[in-house]
Amino acid sequence: MLIDDFLRSDRLSALGTKWRAVTDQVMGGVSQATVDYHAVDGRRGLKLTGDVRLDHDGGFVQMALDLCAANATLDASRFDGVELLVHGNGEQYSVHLRTSDATRPWQSYRAHFVAVSHWHTQRLPFGDFYPHRLTTPLNLRRLRRLGIVAINRAFRADLTVGELRLY
Repeated sequence: MLIDDFLRSDRLSALGTKWRAVTDQVMGGVSQATVDYHAVDGRRGLKLTGDVRLDHDGGFVQMALDLCAANATLDASRFDGVELLVHGNGEQYSVHLRTSDATRPWQSYRAHFVAVSHWHTQRLPFGDFYPHRLTTPLNLRRLRRLGIVAINRAFRADLTVGELRLY
């Protein structure tokens, strides 16, 4: 199921929801990020750049997408995981999933990947996602949001996503 191929220029995904940048500034941090369309090696994608800083208990930048309209959920139970076509700077990034069970902003289900400096497809099986600051198992019938995140250490984020889907 295609979530986005980033061919539009208005930040609307194939699902009809809008991409946005979110940083630790929502909780007093000082990390900064931009999310914008960019072409890398002839391929268009949505690019996350920014400085992840640990000052003031911060430490993340992300591009986030609601997977459905407000208060609705997406049933992903017929899929095996998340697939991304990515180009990066050799750093580790994360995909964070939120469900209706994640009621606090810091709660999510997380899986990590390294984005090397050429386009490559990264598959993250749902079984690789672990709960962060919640004990409820991942319920694939109740997905609400997906975030692609640079987190937990000071570094320069530089990641372009050319395609995103559930497989």
